[in-house]
Amino acid sequence: MARGRGMDPQEKEELIERILSYIHNAIPDPPVSVDGDLCILFDADGGGVDRLSRLPDALLGNIVTRLPIKDAARTASLSRRWRPIWRSAPLVLVDAHLLPAGDDEIPDHVERADSNSVAAAVSSILAVHPGPIRCAHLTCCYMNEFPGQVARWLQHLAVKGVEELFLINRPWPLDIMKHMPTTIFSMATLTRLYLGFWRFPDTRGFPRGAAFPYLRELGLCSVIIEPRDIDFILDRSPVLDMLNLEGRMVPLLPLRLVSQSLRCVQIHASKLVSITMVHAPRLERLIISNSLEPKMKIKIGHAPALSMFGYFELGKDVLQVGNTIIKAGTPVTPTTMVASVKILALTVRFGIRNDAKMLPNFLRCFPNLDILHIHSKKTAESTGRLNLKFWYESGAIECIQSHVTMMAFHDFRGERSELSFLKFVVESAQKLEVLVVQFANGCVNSGPEAVAQVKSLFAGKRGAPPPCSLLVLENKLSEGEFWDFERGSDYSNPFALFQCKGGGQFSV
Repeated sequence: MARGRGMDPQEKEELIERILSYIHNAIPDPPVSVDGDLCILFDADGGGVDRLSRLPDALLGNIVTRLPIKDAARTASLSRRWRPIWRSAPLVLVDAHLLPAGDDEIPDHVERADSNSVAAAVSSILAVHPGPIRCAHLTCCYMNEFPGQVARWLQHLAVKGVEELFLINRPWPLDIMKHMPTTIFSMATLTRLYLGFWRFPDTRGFPRGAAFPYLRELGLCSVIIEPRDIDFILDRSPVLDMLNLEGRMVPLLPLRLVSQSLRCVQIHASKLVSITMVHAPRLERLIISNSLEPKMKIKIGHAPALSMFGYFELGKDVLQVGNTIIKAGTPVTPTTMVASVKILALTVRFGIRNDAKMLPNFLRCFPNLDILHIHSKKTAESTGRLNLKFWYESGAIECIQSHVTMMAFHDFRGERSELSFLKFVVESAQKLEVLVVQFANGCVNSGPEAVAQVKSLFAGKRGAPPPCSLLVLENKLSEGEFWDFERGSDYSNPFALFQCKGGGQFSV
């Protein structure tokens, strides 16, 4: 098919593997690992008595359910005492453990023969084990090639009360994705669901009772889904806490957040035309990383609990607060302020004059910031640099003056516009306690030179200097980054993970 379209099949295969690597890195790890050891300790004076087998069935089941699937099933052959334990213990099925290598890491490429072998093993395990099923982590099969078998998997999972399901397809070609069986909506016990490379079912005409009553975490990875179907999921998931989107979403989605329960939304490497917080009273976090859309509009409507927001790219993305689109020179009034946000992350092209000129007005919309992250984006063009005079003439910025206690400047290159902005912050911020300057990869000749360049920002500081700790780092990554959803869901600060290579942290 690829050759018929004038494409190289090998290049298409490599493209899929590259996209899969991002998805595999993003999704949470399964609850069991092949690296775990099960050690049976014998009493030194007990003559090698097997005390483990004397434990109650409930405790033995607890042990077995934490073993990789091959080891868990093999416990049935230990003795008559152990024979019923595996079948009665909650099942954790990770198909990566069924591959010849049997590693925790999900491979980007799987041979067709290995995929078929894993699929047969999954079918056998799901047919034999009576449930309940704690977790099914299925990521290693070309599921387009046996849709009937996948449908039977989902029937087993639904009947046996699956709690966590990861169903990541390996489509080939990339543009031919099968429809997800509608059985997915009969899994009323689901608490966590991740889908990858599927066409989502058309929810029009679904019965009123179709719902995910216990679903708390949903991940959609390169899924073809209509806006009405996302609306349907949010409406039928009354306790949904976390929504994660990874990869290109087709068609281009206008994402509308209407949910009484959502607290965290993470979007990585996706193409969304807009995100509108229509009614999200509990939403605390909106995290956007590496957006693929040339221009995305974000509208903050009713989101009174929003405390973390980023990365927003000035000059590319559009922010609307209430009925007002924020631009350079837009009058800042109480109706254009988002007073709830405490942590903000922005991407700025300091070499593009009009982008950088938006920064003061943008920051005024977030008057109560405690932590500010600025990512300086490299640009091949330059349309003029802003000096220190510009920042002072632009007027006071409330959050910088009176609230920000920590600021991190990522991918610093030592350019004039970057230095003038940093000096403005150092001289204006009365509450600043920590300043982190992370040099871009390859922009540091020596540690002492980097420290001296940053320390020069404090020379001639107006007024008495606050007690400010300074940390100077070098970025480990040259460009881009993998994102994992656990990074943004642990309710710490996901923007504060500084990637530093050996020797990348310099003493100050």
